[in-house]
Order: sequence, then structure tokens, then C-alpha cells
Amino acid sequence: MLRRRLGAGGPLVSAVGIGAMSFAGVYGEATEAEAHGVLAAALDLGVDHLDTSNIYGMGLSERMIGSFLAKQGKAGRDLFRIATKGGITRDPATGARCFDNSRAHLEAELDGSLRRLGLETVDLYYVHRRDPSLPIEEVTETLAGFVRAGKIRAFGFSEIAPSSLRRAAAVHPVAAVQSEYSLSTRLPELGLIRSCAALGTALVAFSPVGRGLLTDHPPSRAAIDASGFLSTAPRFAEPNYAANLVEVARFQALAAGMGTSAAALAIAWVLARAPESLAIPGTRSVAHLRELVAGAKLTLSEADLARIETTLPAGWAHGDRYPREGWVGPEMYC
Repeated sequence: MLRRRLGAGGPLVSAVGIGAMSFAGVYGEATEAEAHGVLAAALDLGVDHLDTSNIYGMGLSERMIGSFLAKQGKAGRDLFRIATKGGITRDPATGARCFDNSRAHLEAELDGSLRRLGLETVDLYYVHRRDPSLPIEEVTETLAGFVRAGKIRAFGFSEIAPSSLRRAAAVHPVAAVQSEYSLSTRLPELGLIRSCAALGTALVAFSPVGRGLLTDHPPSRAAIDASGFLSTAPRFAEPNYAANLVEVARFQALAAGMGTSAAALAIAWVLARAPESLAIPGTRSVAHLRELVAGAKLTLSEADLARIETTLPAGWAHGDRYPREGWVGPEMYC
């Protein structure tokens, strides 16, 4: 397994990790047995980077990971490099989603995550979304305090702008920034990749196969309708989805001609874009996990990258990646 560093001076981790939102029923129901099967297979394949969050299934994803680790006994604590997140909450009066980056909230949520995971510390703790009411410098000081207290080994931010990353890094090194990045979502190329490279920050790409779109078996209409997220995403709504499938068919054919799967080629493309990048696809299938991990074994030449770019040029995808309400939280910088 290709390994890359999780931030300057951080640990080497598998370049392909697991985004454990898939364990929380977002893309269809996942049983504990399925989640544990994927985690066991991950270890066999050399995958040791797990990414979860307190809000994935309201703690369900963390509990599934925690129960797997508990079954391994004391050795379970050291099997994976685990990242989790906090900062998204609900307004108690209205129930609307909002963000709280205060020290009290982040620490309480972190403590809950540690309990569910059965750990005393996590390798990486992200602010899941920025709270615009607090300067990022203040939030960075809070996270640095968690490092000093031994609750986390490093920290990062999810879906922040390059300017915010630079402000945070002026206070304390930022190990990672997590952003959606794939052949269908290329916003990080407009400044974030370069900022990460300059600061020694890892770029952790979530949804690197476009939430299943960039595979040989994109989600069926029934699967989309059954998914709480995909059913609301413009990219998976008609007529956008039908148009996207036509575009992806060319990519599938390209991958087949190169002797690999579309999913593996999509992963290889993300990893080839920058030496700082890591990919955390999600899956409930051991077979699909093997397909994804195969992407870390592919070496793409400049000619290969040019063929991919010709097949799926920047901006090819029809429809936005988020519905309008999903854009409340991610920082827009272009």
C-alpha cells in the first residue's frame, strides 16, 4: 500500500483510507457485521486510515468502529490512525443545523467521540465546519490545547478556504484539510492544493469517486431514491444524472482499455494530482474496497493524465454537488 504523511511531521498512513460515513446509513442501511467486515478487510489490504465524525448516524459510525476495536483487545487501539470531527450541531430552539466551534462544545463532542471509539486519544480531530462567529485563530488555539492535553495528536479543518488555512497555520501547524475532491469536483485546484503544499498540510479528499458516480456501477435510481443524501443532490437528479452517466461511460471505457476499473482509475487520479493528497472513499462492500485500494497501485504517466483530462475535462459534471442548503457551512473562495 502506498503511504503518505498525514501532515508535516505526522505519521505515515495508507494513501487510501476509509470514509466511514458509509457505516451510518447515509447511502443505505449498513449493519455492524458489514462494517466490521470492511474494517477487517482493510487491515488485510494495508489500509490503516479511518475517517469518521460524531454526526455520522449521530454517533453510529463511531460506535461501529469502537465495537470492532474492542473485539481486537488491547491491540485494537493501534490498528488504525483514526480521525473524527466535531462542530456541527442543531439549534435547540429551531432544530436547524448550525455550527459551534467554542472550546466547550468541541471538547464535549470530542469526549463523546472518544467514549464511542473506546480510545483515550485520536490521531486527528477536525473542525467539521467553521463557525463564522469565531475567529479561526481562536479555534486553532482551542485545538492546540487539545493536543497539549493529550486528547488528540493533531488537528485539521473540513471544507475551509485557503485563506482560512493560512490564518490557522500562522497560529499552529494544521495537519490536514478535508475537502471533496474528484474528477467531478475540482474546486481544491483553485488554491487549496497549493496552500496545503506550501504549509505541509495533507489534503484529504472525501468522495474521491464522486459518491459512486465515477465507478463501473454508479448508483441505481432505486439506490438514489433510498439515500438521504443522494436523493437531494442535484448531480443525481434528472435530467442531470442521465447526462452524467453518458459522460461517465467514456471514462469507464477508458479505464477498461487501461486494464483497470473506473473506481481504481478515479482514485489513482486523485493521488497523482499532488503528493500531499490522500483519498478516503466510503464503502459497505469488501469487493468494492479492493477495487478502490487497487487505485493506489496504479502509476499514471503524463500521457495517462492527459487522456483522463480529455475524457472528463474540468467542469464536465451536470448539476451541483450539494443542494442549496448543503452550501451552508463549506467556505466558498472562488
